[in-house]
Amino acid sequence: MTRGRGRWLWPIILGGLLILVASPSVWAASGPGLPSISITPSHGAAANQTIGILALITLISFLPAILLTMTAFTRVITVLSFVRSALGLSQTPPNQVLIGLALFLTFFIMAPTMTAINHQALHPYLAGHVSLTTAGKRALGPLRTFMYHQTRPGDLALFLRMDHVKAPHSLRGVPTMVLIPAFIISELKTAFEIGVYIYIPFVVIDMVVATILMSMGMMMVPPTLISLPLKLLLFVLANGWTLVVKSLVMSFHGG
Repeated sequence: MTRGRGRWLWPIILGGLLILVASPSVWAASGPGLPSISITPSHGAAANQTIGILALITLISFLPAILLTMTAFTRVITVLSFVRSALGLSQTPPNQVLIGLALFLTFFIMAPTMTAINHQALHPYLAGHVSLTTAGKRALGPLRTFMYHQTRPGDLALFLRMDHVKAPHSLRGVPTMVLIPAFIISELKTAFEIGVYIYIPFVVIDMVVATILMSMGMMMVPPTLISLPLKLLLFVLANGWTLVVKSLVMSFHGG
């Protein structure tokens, strides 16, 4: 199952690299210096290829924004940050570890969507069956479907009203510029709801420890000195990371 879900990742990466490297009109052949991009007007297929590559490079520059706003990354990284904050740890796990885990969880959750993009848009474009514009429209379809299913109706209705758009009966009538912010707000709201459930047991531990220390007259002892090991022990014994990851994945399946 894991191999099947990761099957889409390498074709996308290798396909993009092949387009950029294999085209003779991209890299200048003269001189040992840095490669340069030729934008000199030409005729026929070479001109179309150059324009297509420039458009692809522009699209690649938007990939971080697409990853942050149009995938599961927002919910995943927010919940993981809640876990670290609830445990009372400021730098453990490090930010790099949390972001890496969030990225690979995003790839796992988005695998069906990216597989659809791979089959509907990337393969036909690399084979020369469709233009770059058509491939972009086809790639946007699965992403819109994913966002629409994860967006709360109330949030979508809010942005439709602010954009003065009549409520549509299906996804086809929802503008993408309305769907994206509604999706982000819904993701943040869902992540905060999960964060509340994560916080509750650790807040109870902090309150119990603080009450016991006050009743024993040990008011000079910081409660975190006692509660932090207890919270870590509870998290480890409950197999906390597994529960958090499972809850995250299931929240998208039932969204």
